[in-house]
Amino acid sequence: MTVDNGSGQTEYSSEHAELYDEIFRGRGKDFAGEAARVAELVRERNPGASSLLDVACGTGAHLEAFRDLFDRVEGVELAPAMLDVARKRLPDAELHLGDMRELRLPDRFDAITCLGNSVACVDSPEEMAESVSRMAAHLNPGGVLVVEPWWFPGNFIDGHVGGHLQLEPGRAVCRMTRAVRKGDRTRHEVRFLLADDRGFHQFGEVLSVGLFTPEQYRDAFHEAGCDVVLEPALALADGRPNSPGLFVGVRR
Repeated sequence: MTVDNGSGQTEYSSEHAELYDEIFRGRGKDFAGEAARVAELVRERNPGASSLLDVACGTGAHLEAFRDLFDRVEGVELAPAMLDVARKRLPDAELHLGDMRELRLPDRFDAITCLGNSVACVDSPEEMAESVSRMAAHLNPGGVLVVEPWWFPGNFIDGHVGGHLQLEPGRAVCRMTRAVRKGDRTRHEVRFLLADDRGFHQFGEVLSVGLFTPEQYRDAFHEAGCDVVLEPALALADGRPNSPGLFVGVRR
């Protein structure tokens, strides 16, 4: 996801980026397991797929796992702070600073992924469709596009609150969230409270995420020249789904 930091820009702060992997792994997120499942979905449709582009690659945690599953991998990320973490993790990888709505790279790929609900962090259904179109334009014929959406209007829980406490030697990190519906969007507030030997520190950010319908996603894939199905969602260790599913499209 991207972050609306109140200045008209959409990006994670450096504080949030540094905590991202640690917090989500603590909640039961298995980046390597998710990457393996996505690779299975790709190869069910394109057995010879050897190249992958991860759009909105974030800290590179999925990309690190994809590197062991594909011969060539690259990443694109809008938030400089997240990209900094990814470049530290994958210093030899081809990582691009870029916006999925304006994606233009010289190469084409057998598979493209956009995970973590990032595709819904644009401003409108039209921008979501343009993002899907730009990703599909970078697929080889028969290539596979895997997109993890945010919740649909019919299954989003208005006013949902969540929390997680991550304890480790010398430090405690508490992450709390509250999500409310604002028209056809979600206002997703995230607050962190950290305690260590230096004292307490807290910060918060607000994420703005579109509540697009399944039909809007399917139409975006079809207009981009892809046949598409909705596959079961990736889930955390306790079985909680990350999203309503995975849209998996194949370029005609």
